[in-house]
Formats: sequence, C-alpha cells, structure tokens
Amino acid sequence: MTQLTLEIKKIDDKLSKRPIKLDPGGYFIIYIDRKAQLIYAKHYTNIINERGLAVDPDTGEVIAARGKTVQRIAETVFSARTAKELCVKAIEEPNPSLITMFDHAAYLGREFTRAEYALVTGEEYIQD
Repeated sequence: MTQLTLEIKKIDDKLSKRPIKLDPGGYFIIYIDRKAQLIYAKHYTNIINERGLAVDPDTGEVIAARGKTVQRIAETVFSARTAKELCVKAIEEPNPSLITMFDHAAYLGREFTRAEYALVTGEEYIQD
C-alpha cells in the first residue's frame, strides 16, 4: 500500500467508529452478486426506540448491527450494475422516499460506490 492509501484507510477507519443516528425510514443491507454482476440493496423498515435503537416494527425486538440478528423480510430489493444506477433506483426514484436523513443518503452513496469497486476489482465487499 502507498502512504496515501494508508492515510486514507486510517481516516476511513476512524470515521467508521463514530456514533450515528439511525434513519426512521429504515435501513439497507448491501451485497454484490458476482455471477449476476449486480449490486443489491435490500431495504427494511424499522422503528427507532427511546434509546435510539432500531427495532423490528412487528416484534419490537432490537435489530443488532452485528452478531445475532432478527430474521426479517426485505420490504424492497433494488439491484443495479453501477453505484450511480443503484443511487437513482434506491434513493432518487422511490416516492415517498425511503430515506429521511441526508447523512443516510450520503452513507448509501459511499457504500454503493465501495460495492461497485469490489464488483469490478474482485475484492471482497463488507458493508461498513
């Protein structure tokens, strides 16, 4: 890795540890399908409880970011060949919008770009 790459990774790793507010509009699980050569974004609804945690609207169970997760069915599944195409489909086209916070839209744009890069380069993609 170059010095610049290491510095960028250090900044990115630090920012990934900051606290975030969850979007009451829901959350997305992003993954790539190499065989189909597509990026997918599954959208799930949630409710934000009084502690600021996302909970399943049907059961009230906390939706964990890591570890044991509540088994849920996506409300909508978007797929596209590029990050820009996925941004249009998942962020710009739905009416009403599935995203209620600007920082969530920015995060999705970054993640879709990372997923596209991984799809093109063959690198592993793990959602941040």
